[in-house]
Amino acid sequence: MAINKYHKLKRCRFLELDPASIGCSKKSIRTSGRKTRKISEYGLQLREKERAKFIYCVNEKQFRRYYETADRKKGVTGENMLVLLERRLDNVIYRMGIANTRLQARQLVSHAQFTVNGKKVNIPSYLVKAGDVIAVRENKKGNKFFTALKESKAALNVPQWVEFDNEKLEGKILALPVRADIDTQIAEHMSVELYSK
Repeated sequence: MAINKYHKLKRCRFLELDPASIGCSKKSIRTSGRKTRKISEYGLQLREKERAKFIYCVNEKQFRRYYETADRKKGVTGENMLVLLERRLDNVIYRMGIANTRLQARQLVSHAQFTVNGKKVNIPSYLVKAGDVIAVRENKKGNKFFTALKESKAALNVPQWVEFDNEKLEGKILALPVRADIDTQIAEHMSVELYSK
C-alpha cells in the first residue's frame, strides 16, 4: 500500500528524521507545541530500528534477516547490516541519482526498468556486488522519465562507491560501501543491541 505524504511526514516527526531525506518539504510538518519527554533505552533502540526500516523501505521480517546475515559476517554487525541495506538495488538506484527517493527507486525496479550485468532484474532487495553494471533497459530508454534524465546536464551527486553516466543511462558499482560512505541518520548499534537481547 502506498504511503501518502501526510503519513510520511508524521513518521518523520516521530522518528526525528529530516523530511527532505525522503523527498518531502520541511514546511509541510508542524512541530510547534509538541512536548518532549524522556525516552527509555528500549524506546531509543526501538526508534532507531524503526528509523532504519523507514529510511530503507523494508519491513520487520526483511530487516531482521539483514541483521541475522550481518551477525554471521566478520566485522561489526551494525556496519555489516548497513552495508547490506546500501547494496539493495533500489537503494543503489537512489544513490546513483536516478530516483529522487528510495520509494521511487523501488517502484522503478519493481517495474523492471533496469538490468544488472545485462540481465533484467525487478527485485528491489537484489544485492549488488562490486563491478556490477546497472543500466536502464534498452526498450525503456524512450520513457519520458529517462529521456529527461538523459538530457539533464546537471552533475549527479553520487557517493564515491558508485558511478552513473546519465547520457548512457548506465552505472557501475565501483566498490562495496563502508560505514564512512553511508550518510543516513541511523545509530545502527542500537538496532543490534535491541535484537541481541
